[in-house]
Amino acid sequence: MLKKIVIITILLILGGIFFCAIKGIGIQPKKTVIQFSSWGSKSELEILKTVIKDYETENPEIKIDLMHIPQNYFQKIHLLFASNTPPDVIFINNHYLPVYANAGLLEPLQTNDDFYEKSIIGLSWGNTLYAIPRDISTLVIYYNKDIFDRNKIKYPNGDWTFNEFLNTAKKLTHDGVYGISFEEDVLFYLPYLMSEGGGILSDDLSRMIINDEPSKKGLEFYANLRKKYHVAPKREEIASATMAQMFLQGKLAMHLSGRWLVPKYRSEAGFDWDVVSFPKGEAGSVVPLDVSGWAVAKDSKHKAEAIKFINYLSSAKTIEKFTKSGLIVPARKDVALSSSFIDNQKPIHAKVFLDTIENSKPTPVSIDYKEIMDNLKGKFEHVFN
Repeated sequence: MLKKIVIITILLILGGIFFCAIKGIGIQPKKTVIQFSSWGSKSELEILKTVIKDYETENPEIKIDLMHIPQNYFQKIHLLFASNTPPDVIFINNHYLPVYANAGLLEPLQTNDDFYEKSIIGLSWGNTLYAIPRDISTLVIYYNKDIFDRNKIKYPNGDWTFNEFLNTAKKLTHDGVYGISFEEDVLFYLPYLMSEGGGILSDDLSRMIINDEPSKKGLEFYANLRKKYHVAPKREEIASATMAQMFLQGKLAMHLSGRWLVPKYRSEAGFDWDVVSFPKGEAGSVVPLDVSGWAVAKDSKHKAEAIKFINYLSSAKTIEKFTKSGLIVPARKDVALSSSFIDNQKPIHAKVFLDTIENSKPTPVSIDYKEIMDNLKGKFEHVFN
């Protein structure tokens, strides 16, 4: 009997020692892993990593597995959904959201935060919100103030018309400098169509309006910038350069593009520059509004944790971190109207990005939008060249 008591006592002591040792070396309960997919540049990725680290510190029971996909993003997301292994949280935009929402692959979401209404519209399908917005993307005209000064031309203001825009471009085009950029992607000629009252798809997505008279008028004006007036570079004159590169080289006086170029121009431009709103056509100054945000997979096994994470991602605290980089126009009104966005850096007239939202139009996007865009690219190649 005494021998048994001794053995039991020893086992209890050893068990206690083992428990203390396990506790001492820091073995923790198993964490819930949330897989999160996103695209993004190197600088954007660094912000994401900081945000994730902060979140994991505040929520030690959660591990965020970041899946960075810098190229062919949606091709890979398609494959993950097809293999029933989608990420829990998916960074997405309004061009692709209808494909997944229509197929019932995304979780319906709600938010009480004060976002721009058009950003909510952009990430909704069938009047249901499927992603919480991060940023709004519109187009403005960047212009090289030094080239304007050299030619003794007044800087453009937000009330200019297509004719005034064309005349300005003509005066700026000489000695190897072109007045305005030209890109054959739909995004960059859509403002010309919309500002004449046209577009690609009708607002209710029921029909193509690309062949309607307003659309044809806008398309003709855009094509003639290159073909008739030669105030924009032809394809053979561009070679392999991007419009951003030509702008930085002083070969473009004006460049139609989005907020995403601000960090690049702040760091690399060796001249003074600013932004102004797109000129007015028959329907006014109307540019497409696109949105990016965070969605949750319908079949996520950690839905509650995933929703909690995107609420953190879309908080004012987190959105400010993306905004301060100059990379985005925040979809949250409180951040957009704060010093995080209006920060006295270039461009001086940063508020133009916010003013443009008022007159912009959420891009009408159908579930076959990519196919439509691909067809248009081939169709209009000869029109532009």
